Amino acid sequence: MSVVISSKDKTDLKQNKVKKFSPAWVLRNIKDVPAYKLELINCIRKGVKKAEWKQLIYNLEATEKEFETTIPVSISSMQKKQVYGKETSERIYELAHLYGLGYAIFNTKADFKQWLISPSKTLGNKKPFDLLDSSLGFQLVENEIVRIQYNVYS
Repeated sequence: MSVVISSKDKTDLKQNKVKKFSPAWVLRNIKDVPAYKLELINCIRKGVKKAEWKQLIYNLEATEKEFETTIPVSISSMQKKQVYGKETSERIYELAHLYGLGYAIFNTKADFKQWLISPSKTLGNKKPFDLLDSSLGFQLVENEIVRIQYNVYS
């Protein structure tokens, strides 16, 4: 299923208009995020808007289909809603945070994406991306990224 983006949304995306505290903002401002965690919690509680999700997908240079196993609802259900529930919104913010961290640590977006789909010995020979269907999996993958950042290998 492809992302349907309105002409206004396309204009906003091309002009890099990113609302502060949106998932795309988190992706781009990973170093600023810790100071704003309480605000992000409020954003999660209010729910991520469909346009914000589409903007994140656009910035990740990905498709919704790539995340169908990581998001707790079906992509077709997401297409029907304008604002997502708390659980879905939290997962979207987790994705934004993780990808922002990965992009900051790895040399290129492509290097990070390749790492996500390559089996990791420290993760039991699992692909990091396959663990992103739970919050605990996100923590494990984030810990591995931080270990890579500091050259701490187990």
